[in-house]
Amino acid sequence: MNPLTEVLDRADPALVAELEALYKDIHQHPELSMHEVRTAKIVADAMEGLGYEVTRNVGVTGVVCVMKNGTGPTVMLRADMDALPMAEDTGLPYASTVTARDDEGVEVGVAHSCGHDMHVTWMIGAARILSANRTAWRGTLMIVFQPGEETAEGASSMVGEWGEGRFPKPDIILGQHVMVGAAGTVSYRPGITLSAGDSLKIKLFGRGSHGSQPQTSIDPVIMAAATTLRLQTIVSREIAPTEPAVLTIGSLQAGTKENIIPDDATIKLNMRTFSEDTREYMLNSIRRICCAECDASGAERPPEFTTINSYPLTENDLAATEKVAQAFDRQFGENALQAPGPASASEDFSIFGRAWGVPYVFWFVGGTNPEVYAKAEQEKAVNKIPSNHSPKFAPQIHPTLETGLAAMLTAASAWLCPSV
Repeated sequence: MNPLTEVLDRADPALVAELEALYKDIHQHPELSMHEVRTAKIVADAMEGLGYEVTRNVGVTGVVCVMKNGTGPTVMLRADMDALPMAEDTGLPYASTVTARDDEGVEVGVAHSCGHDMHVTWMIGAARILSANRTAWRGTLMIVFQPGEETAEGASSMVGEWGEGRFPKPDIILGQHVMVGAAGTVSYRPGITLSAGDSLKIKLFGRGSHGSQPQTSIDPVIMAAATTLRLQTIVSREIAPTEPAVLTIGSLQAGTKENIIPDDATIKLNMRTFSEDTREYMLNSIRRICCAECDASGAERPPEFTTINSYPLTENDLAATEKVAQAFDRQFGENALQAPGPASASEDFSIFGRAWGVPYVFWFVGGTNPEVYAKAEQEKAVNKIPSNHSPKFAPQIHPTLETGLAAMLTAASAWLCPSV
């Protein structure tokens, strides 16, 4: 038996109740990426109270917590803290009603519609159990609470402030995410697990005029419309059908009034790829098409490209994933599942491992009512369950809370408790 997860089996119900209260509190007080001041203070204060060496404000609001407990490997556990700029529509009694101004000064709703509040709760729970049961494990534990995952800023900003020798170098990095799936289950995948993600803003320059005199203009609306249609042919006509890829144009903005031809138009797009070759090819194709359409329209200057964010592939280390899988099989039995394929979501978690040349494993914890999920599977309607980033996304607290807590402890034990 795993000595750390055994603690969960005999845990005082008060622990789970406290974690549930913490989860609801964080859920009701979400904070935008790189502005997680309240959340960071909650976790830093809690971790100091548990005996960890805590460093605050690493990469703006990140928190690094270290506990040395004898000779053994250094294990890094990571949780992200930020919420999304969107209003919640779950109807829950603890739903967020928070609004805030984003980095462009626009007032937006703020909600934990991706489950990072659950991630923080899991991690604090795991930190409590690890601190209280130091005789059960050996090594150095490093727990990282990361800001800005939703904007792909957080991991990079923390790595940029890590400094030589400031913190121990981990031997393994572990992370998890709540997703649509039967609560009580965990799923993992060796190798490529999550796609790379790139978001671009492309500004197209025309020449404005009166709507009644189009001959005096270079119409950026037509330019943007033609570009939008042509960009869709990259995946459908330039990428092999056997190579998964997605390109979505989520925003096209131009003009203010129906009888004014504007000076410019802006396209915002997102792409997901599963190989570096495909990623580079698509980025080059986007530039080729945008420039060609501008030339075709007679634009007097080339388009302007700005990277909004960029996420690398999440590619789990094969040997480390096998180690986690064996631990999950022992802990969860038939509720430990191997994912059939990679997901088209993206994460900045892998930046830590990539920057330091350290193996990492990232897995998923189901957060959907098992009966609801089973019914949706039977009706082939899983895609209708509100997913991450939906205003209706709402993980079922139990047993999601307990499962994620057990999963993190189980994976960490594979290194910290070698006799397990």
